[in-house]
Amino acid sequence: MNTIKTGLLLGALTGLLMLIGGFFGGQQGVVIAFIIAMVMNFGSYWFSDKLVLKMYHARPVSESEAPELYAIVKNLAMKASLPMPRVYIVPGDAPNAFATGRDEHHAVVAVTEGILRILNRDELEGVISHELTHIKQKDILIGSIAATLAGAIVMLANMAQWAAMFGGGSRDDEEGGGGGIVGLILMAVLAPLAATIIQMAISRSREYLADAGGAKVSGKPYGLANALEKLSRASQTIPLEANPSTAHMFIVNPLTGRSLMNLFSTHPPVEERIARLKSMRPI
Repeated sequence: MNTIKTGLLLGALTGLLMLIGGFFGGQQGVVIAFIIAMVMNFGSYWFSDKLVLKMYHARPVSESEAPELYAIVKNLAMKASLPMPRVYIVPGDAPNAFATGRDEHHAVVAVTEGILRILNRDELEGVISHELTHIKQKDILIGSIAATLAGAIVMLANMAQWAAMFGGGSRDDEEGGGGGIVGLILMAVLAPLAATIIQMAISRSREYLADAGGAKVSGKPYGLANALEKLSRASQTIPLEANPSTAHMFIVNPLTGRSLMNLFSTHPPVEERIARLKSMRPI
């Protein structure tokens, strides 16, 4: 169901891109904005692992440095039929985890020092399985596609703002189409908002899928459920200084508690995620 929802949401983003492009004149603007957004997000996708790991001062660890963590990742990667990803540890007490890398052959699983302190083995296996599922489902690529479409919409909206400021609606007013300058202003404001909401909805759908897939890989849905419960509580008291542009990568939203951010949350409610996991039978 969530896979279908992702497809529909990506289709909605594409439709919104075509709508705003056609609204104020057209196809050439759509193509230019899409190409610019694609180049920007392709670069981000290709180098995402290096950028994010550097941003959070993550360091690679070997099997001898973190034998238990390494063994968990290795075992679960085999169960998920994935190549062994690189393993990184992020310094700090805030408990969280994320996966990155442009494909399964360049994948990274990163966990914070904090998460290693508060989770038991079953819970940590649930978290690692969740992150491996993101890799297997190519969620980084899907997120990049969504970002490209949303980015193009924002660029077109900016064009609409400039067009409105410099009288771009006058021709439409004379011809009686397109809604004129008022329509341009409304489109410039509403389109980016709609694009952001759709992009966040795609991210939330992928989180549900990663939870379900992670529970199947580990065979212990209760382990992931308990982990989410602990991580949700801990994120309230030990916040992670996270960049909003990377918030969607973490297993729990690192921006929890910031009311404005919660309006556009990249993650579904933890309570709903836990309830779904607890309804699953151990595999």
